[in-house]
Amino acid sequence: MEKYISSTDNVNIHYTETGKGNTSIVFVHGWLGNVNWWNSQESFFKEKYNIVKIDLGGHGKSDKTRRNWTGEQYADDIKTVINQIDTSEIILVGHSMSGAYVIEAFKDLPKVKAIILVDTLKDLDQEFTPEQAEQFMFSNYRKDFKSAVENILPQYLFVAETPITIKNQLQNEFIQNNFDLAINALKPLYEMDIKRIAKLVDIPVRAINSDATPTNIESNLKYFKNYNYKIITRTGHYPMLEKPDEFNRIFKELIEELTVEKENKSKNGS
Repeated sequence: MEKYISSTDNVNIHYTETGKGNTSIVFVHGWLGNVNWWNSQESFFKEKYNIVKIDLGGHGKSDKTRRNWTGEQYADDIKTVINQIDTSEIILVGHSMSGAYVIEAFKDLPKVKAIILVDTLKDLDQEFTPEQAEQFMFSNYRKDFKSAVENILPQYLFVAETPITIKNQLQNEFIQNNFDLAINALKPLYEMDIKRIAKLVDIPVRAINSDATPTNIESNLKYFKNYNYKIITRTGHYPMLEKPDEFNRIFKELIEELTVEKENKSKNGS
């Protein structure tokens, strides 16, 4: 079911809700994404879980009128939707830039019992400053956004095994946006103190990461209290689209492992 709700800056946020179960899985897309990036996960999990997919402000079917582009505002989009959900507990999922926004949103969402990151925050000690973002990305977007999408981004987002249909789909979606929105949508990520936010997260954080770039678990355990990850091989930055069946299997394994961990913790009285 498609729904809309106004975020704290009066931008209408589009989201969908389907499925059944006492636990909700809330999916949040990455840069220039939309709810459809999670269609395979919705189909796979909806018989057991309540599935919520969110279009962040400026994305998908949500309003494009945003002026307040901050990490906190994106987190408010997530919180505003989650506060409408009738559920006992939530697994919160963030892909790419939204990994930062789901951990920012978490602190005001007591029903969230676990966070699953998708190919994001793979090394919290690896910093990318706003100045570097301007130099290596945003200046190219202003110069010729279509050319950047077609010629520069593929070397960072895709691998040789990325299905051409997925590559074409994503590039076509990206170039429907103008460079101003593309920059505004991504800039907040590089203005956040993600390491400080990560230290506040006291629930399990799990990740499904591509092997295209390494994951530094030693680094991440300096900030997240309870972190681990699984690798999906021969995919680029969009494993849920590139290898949906394998992604869903790994995701299911993570949920089962988190359930066992929760039960063991209850038995031990901690």
